[in-house]
Amino acid sequence: MTIQKYVTKQPLEVQTFFAMVDTTAHLVAASEKYWVSKNLNGARIRILVEIAKAGGNILPSVLAGRIGVTKANISAMLIPLEQLGYIHTASHPEDGRKRRIILSAEGERLLHDVMPGNRETIAENMKSLDEEELQQLLSLLHKLHKKLD
Repeated sequence: MTIQKYVTKQPLEVQTFFAMVDTTAHLVAASEKYWVSKNLNGARIRILVEIAKAGGNILPSVLAGRIGVTKANISAMLIPLEQLGYIHTASHPEDGRKRRIILSAEGERLLHDVMPGNRETIAENMKSLDEEELQQLLSLLHKLHKKLD
């Protein structure tokens, strides 16, 4: 069997998958370029955003699940954010053995300052689609995501 079977003339489902991967990589690169221009790291910002989305505090295990990393990895990823003063930890109010990650005022300020520019960058990169196409794409992505859950 030749490898060409797996790299050329792929079924539509496989072609579509790789088109999504390639497009996503380009969009993520544009977003990351913005973060680099601000001397920031997109992965760290994503963590801060997830904490903010959770109301400003979250358990490390929940955060790890939301960004798709292990509990050990999330612990390592949180260290620089705590050193920079963007987060701090506190005991869980109901279970003192657990720790919560809390977005600090400095972390909130950072997000407030840099998120608008990033969202403008993202919007600019999505302008090749009109509003109806964006709604259709969003609907299709939700449908696909629901099937994968």
